[in-house]
Amino acid sequence: MRRPPASPRASPPGRRRDRGRQGILFDLDGTLLDHRGAADAAITAWLEARSPGHPRLGEAAALWAGFEVPYLAMWHAGRCSWQEQRRLRLSALCAELAVAVPADLDAAYEDFAGRYRKGWAAFPDVALALAGLGGFTLGVLTNGTQRVQEEKVHAIGLDGLVGPVLTGEVLDGRFKPAPACYEGAAAALGLRPREVLLVGDDVRNDVTGPAAAGMRSVWLDRLGAEPPPAGFPHITSLTELPGLLG
Repeated sequence: MRRPPASPRASPPGRRRDRGRQGILFDLDGTLLDHRGAADAAITAWLEARSPGHPRLGEAAALWAGFEVPYLAMWHAGRCSWQEQRRLRLSALCAELAVAVPADLDAAYEDFAGRYRKGWAAFPDVALALAGLGGFTLGVLTNGTQRVQEEKVHAIGLDGLVGPVLTGEVLDGRFKPAPACYEGAAAALGLRPREVLLVGDDVRNDVTGPAAAGMRSVWLDRLGAEPPPAGFPHITSLTELPGLLG
């Protein structure tokens, strides 16, 4: 197992409090970074450039989002490589929209990825929320690839503020919602699962999944449109988190 780099977070002046060795893990995409906004804009622009005036251009973002989960799950399960799942996703989108499949799928995906990177941005509530969490040991737990997720954290200005970035690639291939993933992430912070809180927007990966490992969780429902899972606290903005923690 590759040991994740230590990135201790310095507490803002006047905010340091003794939390009795408690940690907070944040999901990244959809929690700290506006993944959906960046991906939606990128795939729409990609299709428009490849097929100007496509009659289903307005559907591209939703279709792309729908392909994301099953193909990433194939990679997590070891049924394909990271590069292969990208090719499969792009091929599936082209087939659905009756667009010619690019001869070089890797280059075509990099075209999308370049547009996606340009859209990376932190949600407006992130900086204020982190400023209110002095004294906690912080980290990021995400199901993406190590290199790309580290690039995202750097791009949105969170280097040194949220501790180590932890993915399945540094947790022996264990991805959310496997209990061993949460156990390994807590250990990477030097804590036990019951001493860590996970905050994220995905109910299965970030809320109910951690419970199997004895880790607490808070559901971030930015749209505020769904009933919260029974027995779990929820917030609609990260600015509510410091108050929830008391």
